[in-house]
Amino acid sequence: MATQSATQRLRNISNVDYVTLVLWLFRAAIIVLVVVGIFGKIYLGRGNNYGASDWLDFILSGLAQGSLYALIALGYTLVYGVLFMINFAHGEFFMAGAMTSTVFVALPLAEAGFLDRYPILSLVAIFITAMVTSVAVALLTERVAYRPLRRAPRLVPLITAIGASFFWQYFFRGLYGSALVPFPQFEILTGNWVILGVSILKVRVVVMIASVLMLVGLYFFVMRTKTGRAIRAVAENKDVAALMGIDVDRTIAITFTTGAAMAGAAGVLYALVFRQVHFFMGFVPGIKAFTAAVLGGIGSVPGAALGGLFLGLIESVGPPLFLEGLNIPGAHQLKDVIAFTMLVLVLIFRPQGIIGERLSEEKA
Repeated sequence: MATQSATQRLRNISNVDYVTLVLWLFRAAIIVLVVVGIFGKIYLGRGNNYGASDWLDFILSGLAQGSLYALIALGYTLVYGVLFMINFAHGEFFMAGAMTSTVFVALPLAEAGFLDRYPILSLVAIFITAMVTSVAVALLTERVAYRPLRRAPRLVPLITAIGASFFWQYFFRGLYGSALVPFPQFEILTGNWVILGVSILKVRVVVMIASVLMLVGLYFFVMRTKTGRAIRAVAENKDVAALMGIDVDRTIAITFTTGAAMAGAAGVLYALVFRQVHFFMGFVPGIKAFTAAVLGGIGSVPGAALGGLFLGLIESVGPPLFLEGLNIPGAHQLKDVIAFTMLVLVLIFRPQGIIGERLSEEKA
């Protein structure tokens, strides 16, 4: 009887999934660290002392930054939803629009004095230039680099996307130089607005409102228009969509166009906030936007928006809240670590994202 009991225990031990056990322990350790950090900040007062206005500023800064991530993440989400590939060159579409509109439109208008006299018209011209440039770069990339590889194994277009990213980075470096290019300041966007008793930087308000309008417009475009239905049909099954009379190549080109236009607009908003552009500016925001898309559920437009806002908030609030509570030096310099840690955690514990659905075996 004792021998049978010992055998049963050995059998139970051998049936334990140790990988799952380690992952659960890792998850528990992360939760404990976050809780300890928050406790150390709130109850033990570790790190700097922040008032209510400081925390509100962190939140608003995170929402503004998250809005930019959301706009860029839409390109990843749309392309993945249709082609099931990660377009790592998307950050360069963002950079191309911002740099071209700055060099050829924003700076000349500022030097001529037109920007100060007609700021709204100047902003419209800058946005149009940025969006058209980003769309042109995206369409050229899709036609030359991606379309010939549409039937290739999944790894081939992924490597091609990385190559396209480096190509556009150094193409624009050769075109505009490697120095930082200053973006002119709009006087109408300097200072603060008081909204519901809260003082908010004007540029942050503009970024958040513009992002919300574009996100709502995109959702309406994808869900309520004939072209949007064609995009969703191609995403579901290209061959069946073609049999139903949908031009698959044209639909994929429209998908790239839509995502790139959002990236171009995000590039201008980024320049308004940070007041400078450079040839490498698309790499880190592009990777973070990819993180946001995965976080929300890549392939989902609402998921990209939610993931971007959540990532922006975590980046802004995380360092002062739980990193300082853990007595980690230079906490505010570690926001990039938080972003990429979030990516790893999502890929480990919920690869389908916050509101994403589990992919079928055919699409995974």
